[in-house]
Amino acid sequence: MSVGRGCFRPVEPAPSVLQRIADASYRLPSAPSGITGWAALRWLGATWFTGVDVGGELRPVPLATAGSTVRPRCGVAVSEERVGAHQLVEVRGLRVTDALRSTVYEMRHSPSLAGAVEAADMAATSDLVSRDELAVAVAAHRAWTGVEQARRALALMAENSWSPAESRLRLRWLQWSGERALLCNQPVFDLQGRHVGTSDLLDARAGVLGEYDGDDHWNRERRRGDLSRLERFQDLGLEVVTFVAGESDRDVADRLRGAYGRAALRPAADRAWTLRAPTWWQPTTTVALRRSLEPAQRRRLLGRQQPAA
Repeated sequence: MSVGRGCFRPVEPAPSVLQRIADASYRLPSAPSGITGWAALRWLGATWFTGVDVGGELRPVPLATAGSTVRPRCGVAVSEERVGAHQLVEVRGLRVTDALRSTVYEMRHSPSLAGAVEAADMAATSDLVSRDELAVAVAAHRAWTGVEQARRALALMAENSWSPAESRLRLRWLQWSGERALLCNQPVFDLQGRHVGTSDLLDARAGVLGEYDGDDHWNRERRRGDLSRLERFQDLGLEVVTFVAGESDRDVADRLRGAYGRAALRPAADRAWTLRAPTWWQPTTTVALRRSLEPAQRRRLLGRQQPAA
């Protein structure tokens, strides 16, 4: 199979996502140009960017060609938007646009607002960008295609969402509830300072805690641990609502409505939980906090929430 002028690779087996990105790089014209968007973020280490859309179809690898015309080819998307030499980095032999430029590209060109928010969330989860950094970058693209969507996504993004499924659930929750403040993966403590658990989503004002159970939650050992943790949350006065894949917007709304109704009936005196962390606790809920960790701390504190490469 030809991947570029004079460059070939075997047709079988089917290429991995990283191989598809590497193949596309042979189509790049001379600098300034580079792999961009989701593919650049994946190459930079953001492993939630799988190259597959929500419908299960392969996403084309986006190339930033800075005005140079590249012959269209299946599996590649060409953007002739300008790119500066300062926005290009070489990583493991491939020229890619930097994390900020790549994330803003995804936010601007996503087919939906939800996709734009998910891109910002997942880039932040891998600590490639922060909200403040994105705000500056989005402002610098004020006349570019799709920038209004990027602005709206910036207002909705979270720095501590641990998966695309959590991001999508948060947006559905916000769509139902309006302007409620939802905390992502917020550690919860009892009044003696013991860590009870970390919730996927939490409306602290209402005392409603949301959990998303993906496929990895259904083995016996994981399920036993989940149930024990949820019981501890309930014992402290939190109303817990659990979601699974495939639920309709109506299902989500009905489940939330019931949870908020039950939470409203709980006396304030029943609240035996707090978000105030004890002095020994190492917080990791923002990009800045995670970037400040030593390598050993990152492995110990963040290993479980990082997807496999």
